[in-house]
Amino acid sequence: MELLLLACLGAFFAAALTVPAGFGLSTMLTPIVLLLMGPHEAVAVVAVVHGAHNAGKYLALRESVDVSAFKHYGIWLVIGAIVGALLQNQVPQDPLLAIIGLFLVLLPLLSLSESWTGHRIPEANDRVGGFASGFMGGLSGHQGALRAMFLTRRLTDKMAYAATASVLALCVDASRIPVYLIFRFDETVAHAQLTAFLVVAALLGVRVGKRWLESMKSEWIHNFVTVGVVASGIFYLYEALT
Repeated sequence: MELLLLACLGAFFAAALTVPAGFGLSTMLTPIVLLLMGPHEAVAVVAVVHGAHNAGKYLALRESVDVSAFKHYGIWLVIGAIVGALLQNQVPQDPLLAIIGLFLVLLPLLSLSESWTGHRIPEANDRVGGFASGFMGGLSGHQGALRAMFLTRRLTDKMAYAATASVLALCVDASRIPVYLIFRFDETVAHAQLTAFLVVAALLGVRVGKRWLESMKSEWIHNFVTVGVVASGIFYLYEALT
């Protein structure tokens, strides 16, 4: 019961924080869900919560979606998500945790090095970023941080960024969840009750997060999520090694 309450609170606050930040729900929620089940099942359960959360964000912010950016990234996200989801079922649990952890530790360092050097990723490489974001989303559930590196360059308006990030993430979720269910249907359905509680908590968090998005600057939330990304990556690496 204590772990269930912890998971629901985690889903609520992570969902609220990630409305303005544009990513971080899987990063913050997956370590909690891992306390209740194995990595493969955790990725699938969090994917369902993630999909419901992004659907809620899209409904709340749909007027601000940048259609051009959505078309630009969408197809490559979907292709990458399907490929990553297919490979996810083939990767043993410990290597999967190590891959996720290494990715989450390195990604913020890449972002910092970019700000130090002033290097700007060319527009032509957005397709690569879109595919890579979808691929990591399908493989590990952690798609948003990589997507944000590309998307924030093109969308400086906070409402357009949050709205477009939600619909792009929803595309990835809609692509990968059926693949997870095909390979691990029984294990995922076994956690249906927990998943339902987490979905409700995440949707309630969307309502709070929208208020934060409208009334507050999101820079400090981005910084908070970055710290969470690194901390989660270290946690995953520790779990994989021990």
